[in-house]
Amino acid sequence: MGVILLGVVCIAIYVIPDSRQAAYWNSCLDNTVAWLNESKDLDLRGWKKKAKESLAVGVCNGAVYESKFKSN
Repeated sequence: MGVILLGVVCIAIYVIPDSRQAAYWNSCLDNTVAWLNESKDLDLRGWKKKAKESLAVGVCNGAVYESKFKSN
């Protein structure tokens, strides 16, 4: 019984940081998508939801380096 309890405790210790990171990332994604939807400076009304979410994923993962938005 003690070995099982020790195993559960060890798993919990490893899972807590992952769950915090996931919560932070989900918050970043939600806030970025909301910002894209509300932004008056960017004309993204014609973009589909998946395209906005894809851009938000890049922002939250740190893949977007340009300080100015480029559209072609």
